Amino acid sequence: MLRINNLVKSYDGEQRRRSRTARAEPDRVYAVNDVTFDVADGELFTLLGPSGCGKTTTLRSIAGLERPDSGTIEVGGRVLFAGRGPGKEPGKGPGRPVNVPANERGLGMVFQSYAIWPHMTVFDNVAFPLQVRRRATRPGKKEINQKVMQVLATMELADLAGRQATKLSGGQQQRLALARALVIEPPLLLLDEPLSNLDAKLRESLRYELKRLQRELGITSVYVTHDQTEALVLSTSIAVMRGGNVVQLGRPREIYENPNSRFVAEFIGTSNFISGVVEAKDGSSYSIRTDDGPLVLDASSDIPVGGEVVVSIRPEAVEVGLTSRAGEVPNEWTGKVLTRAFLGEAVDHVVTVGRHEIRARGNPSVSIAADTEVYVRLDPAKLALVPVD
Repeated sequence: MLRINNLVKSYDGEQRRRSRTARAEPDRVYAVNDVTFDVADGELFTLLGPSGCGKTTTLRSIAGLERPDSGTIEVGGRVLFAGRGPGKEPGKGPGRPVNVPANERGLGMVFQSYAIWPHMTVFDNVAFPLQVRRRATRPGKKEINQKVMQVLATMELADLAGRQATKLSGGQQQRLALARALVIEPPLLLLDEPLSNLDAKLRESLRYELKRLQRELGITSVYVTHDQTEALVLSTSIAVMRGGNVVQLGRPREIYENPNSRFVAEFIGTSNFISGVVEAKDGSSYSIRTDDGPLVLDASSDIPVGGEVVVSIRPEAVEVGLTSRAGEVPNEWTGKVLTRAFLGEAVDHVVTVGRHEIRARGNPSVSIAADTEVYVRLDPAKLALVPVD
């Protein structure tokens, strides 16, 4: 459905003189640096990363609100953007640039601010994209009414069709913005952090509502967020971005359980990190030597014996107990509880083990006081190896 190839977008940076006689020229700042990915029909594909990583610039380039330096953007086989390739002259053969204007791309977009028109009713907000179409493609009044009421019913806003848009709640405004994007029946829906302005409880409920709607309607979507929980809940696939590059691409569970770098492991959830060296390897089974003791684990990584690694340990992979199970289970270390925190659905313990402070997350029925000597067990199947950056 969506194909992005070698997309590059840069801006002028600071002015720097190369020599005393040379003219000051700006360095280039790459907001998007050679990004490539495909989105299949019906997928909800998420661009995830910290502020300034290039995710919104990528989305705006797809929408036609930014003009990339180079690369190609295709939706459903239709080329929306094609920059000039190396050595190609504009207007000559296959190197001819293409840049379809944003209003001719036919894509739906929901912005972070919703951009609801306050002087219009709910109905008029949704009808507007259809009413301003060119005369040749503009539906009749009866068809517009039918389409608008159908999409409002899907968003559970049909009873509010005559209400002023400013008299809606935050969640209703978010659904109204989504209805306005969907009424044109776009081949691709673009969502730029649409839930970030909502309170935490409403944001959580609307995540599942968005997931349900996207699956029921089967609309191919590209979603931008810096919220890793949101990305894990909503996405079919995730592209983690950093410094204008896609650093890992995969399914949510794959990225969470097998991060390919310390950056990804830190950004996707919470992790404990322990440095070590590969002491032995047998297929996917690894024996790691660390300063605080040996670790055994299963990993799909391809790191040779003697290679330096970082073991990524999710808090839920750590079990804390008052009695030893040495000989029954591997990876048991001794430690002392530093602090604990009740989270409602879980309890976090921070345990000092040698030079490390390891966070463990477990059942709320288990709560161990600070300064208690404990045994820490690390599940070999839930540990991941990442190379040293």
